[in-house]
Amino acid sequence: MIHHYSIAVADTVLVSEVLARLVDGTVTRFGPYPNSRILWFGDEPGTAIELYPAGTEMVPGDGDAQAGFVHNPAHSGYTATHAAISVPRSREEIFALAREQGWRAVELPRGGFDVIEFWIENRVMIELLTPEMAADYLSVTRKYRKQPEADASEC
Repeated sequence: MIHHYSIAVADTVLVSEVLARLVDGTVTRFGPYPNSRILWFGDEPGTAIELYPAGTEMVPGDGDAQAGFVHNPAHSGYTATHAAISVPRSREEIFALAREQGWRAVELPRGGFDVIEFWIENRVMIELLTPEMAADYLSVTRKYRKQPEADASEC
């Protein structure tokens, strides 16, 4: 289970507010780096997305020190890192929100299920799954789930 992940965006406040609308979440400031936010989904696992200013890079700490942050002014703004996120929204609601922000959104097949590529600030992609898409995803990925081991007392 993934509890949180992070992305770097140009406008942490706007992006956190838009994403909060998608998941009915709550946004708070996030302390490790200036102008950062964190979006709390409000679910049982504590799912969250950390939002750092564009150009923020996480670097290993020295010795036993925790990771540090640096700003890379030469960043491209693009990244291969993305997530597929189930949201309690319809296709129409997702596309309307993307249009409202001027962001790219396109529905695409992913081998047995569809996703909506939702391009935050037209640079950072997340795959959104409506409830129907999420059901298809779970059906396709069922074969990869670990089966509980049989209880020896049942043999």
